[in-house]
Amino acid sequence: MRQEFNIKESIIYQVWKDQNFKKTFQTQEGIEIVVLDCGTLNDQLAGPDFLNARVRIGNITYVGDIEIDIAYTDWKAHGHNIDSKYSKVVLHATLINKINQDSVYTRDGRKIPSICLSDYIDKKIINDLHSYNEDDSGNNTSSLKCSSALHSLENKNVNDFLVQMGIQRFERKRNKIYQRLKELQFLEELGIKEPVISYELSPKFHEKEFSFTDFNSPMVWKQLLYEQIFDALGYNKNRTQMFELAKNLDIKTLQQIEKDGTIIEKYEAALFKVSGLFPESLQNYDIEERKYWERLNLHWASIQPFYDSKFLPEEKWNFFRLRPQNFPTVRLAGGARMINEIINNNMIEVIIKKVNEIINLNVLIGSLRSVFIVKSSGYWKSHFIAGKETSKDLNYFIGASRADEIVINIILPFLSIYFDVYGNKKLSQKVMKVYSVYAQTIDNKIVSDIADILSLQNELNRTIITQGILELFRSLCSKNKCLECEIGRQVFN
Repeated sequence: MRQEFNIKESIIYQVWKDQNFKKTFQTQEGIEIVVLDCGTLNDQLAGPDFLNARVRIGNITYVGDIEIDIAYTDWKAHGHNIDSKYSKVVLHATLINKINQDSVYTRDGRKIPSICLSDYIDKKIINDLHSYNEDDSGNNTSSLKCSSALHSLENKNVNDFLVQMGIQRFERKRNKIYQRLKELQFLEELGIKEPVISYELSPKFHEKEFSFTDFNSPMVWKQLLYEQIFDALGYNKNRTQMFELAKNLDIKTLQQIEKDGTIIEKYEAALFKVSGLFPESLQNYDIEERKYWERLNLHWASIQPFYDSKFLPEEKWNFFRLRPQNFPTVRLAGGARMINEIINNNMIEVIIKKVNEIINLNVLIGSLRSVFIVKSSGYWKSHFIAGKETSKDLNYFIGASRADEIVINIILPFLSIYFDVYGNKKLSQKVMKVYSVYAQTIDNKIVSDIADILSLQNELNRTIITQGILELFRSLCSKNKCLECEIGRQVFN
């Protein structure tokens, strides 16, 4: 049945926003459902599709969220029934309800009406949905507007342009990290601890020209690197949460933890407590499971007296549609080991020394990559979630592919800023050379599709080219800015 409605959910979202239905919604018992406000499309956060809707069911008006699925069975198949982010849903809408069910249930057992939109849509609109779906390009890279005329372009011109785009992407990341460095310095000077006290950066602060004397606090650099690494460990679905965690549980707090042979477990205790991912009850855990979490509880008892910031709610974290090795629990285990390297093993000094002393760029790349590969150990070597052992041990908390992403997106821009701040142009230029020759294996559909269109399959191992393709697509192609693109201008003129 799903194949009969091979329609993107984004198209159904538009139907929902239009509210152009042939009759009023009803429950199977005949109770009228009136949509007073269809809600705001949630295109940023994981969770229900429309937020803060107003729906009158019978004589009662509900304010909450709307979840839209292609099929009724998606509610359970996608795990919404056990996900607390869906606890505020007041109406479930689908295009298919083959089993003719009238409701779904939230994690806490609350019953929600489920309506089948195809019962309220004219057949003509359904046919139009099919044809629109077939013609819709959306983020479909294979139907770029310029794809049919690209054969007329010389590969060298395309390569040169993508290198420029790759440099532009690097500069954008550099600027973002540098802005955060200035914010951290501002907080350091005023003695403000995030996120307890709000603050505002004045225009003069943004315009201020900084010199190396403004950034002489090792703590600021450590906090910056810590935040950026955690941001990268979060991937797309947990990036904001990881960054917020690093701001709450800052380096100054972590440096107060007494160092001994259990320091990694102490960092784990702090991370799992502050993240909200520490299990509430150990009642159903076996003896060995309980021992680990009880040790963490004891560690936390010694840390808690000097922790004065916020805790994240458990429901803020996303596990759905992630491979288990990318679960935030596993990333926090890797993060605990990164913290140990930053605080106790002088990570910043180590990577600076590598850039300064290693002449061969390929050797330098391998050496930098190795810093961020973290082999698994301890409890999380055999767990993806608390209380449930895996059938096979995990080899790495951070593998080579993720280490490459950290070096490219975080470490190289970080080092570029560092050397510029301290006036070392030679090493700053060396960082850019590393970026220009960096080679990695990348698994990204956007990149591979556009590389096929541009006949650049042989260039896919060059980081500066793949970064250029991503920048090209996200800043120009996906926004239909064809005439702002060097390739587009050549093709269409």
